[in-house]
Amino acid sequence: MKLTSFQFFLAPEAREKGIVFKAPRASDAGFDLASLDDVVVPPGGPHLLRTGIHLAIPEGFVGLVRDRSSMALKGLATVAGVIDASYRGEVKIVLHNLSATPLEIKSGERIAQCVVVPHFVAEVAEEVSSLEQLGTTERGAGGFGSTGR
Repeated sequence: MKLTSFQFFLAPEAREKGIVFKAPRASDAGFDLASLDDVVVPPGGPHLLRTGIHLAIPEGFVGLVRDRSSMALKGLATVAGVIDASYRGEVKIVLHNLSATPLEIKSGERIAQCVVVPHFVAEVAEEVSSLEQLGTTERGAGGFGSTGR
């Protein structure tokens, strides 16, 4: 499945603050998401940040909100980052401050990125009646630490 374009709406408040929704370079996978407001993210705690952006992600695709490396380096991690094709509300970002100090975010500062990727829709998931029907792989049920690292 190939996506050639999708629509977005930038709220007037975001536009007035100079916020844009774009990928920094044409070959970049992520679209920058900026904070609409000046906020302080408390240490050890999450904070919900507004972006002023609404997306129309096409059916069969999902928007994944991911960390920006510059924010991760400061100790800010994004959580709860799935934007479904059916959602038309404002994209909001949950940032969790992993550092021991309050971190200040300025209006217009890029805080996360959105990567739009294809996904299987719910109708293609088929339940089977036994584990054997799932088949086997070299890895099998090996999970955390199963590669020896």
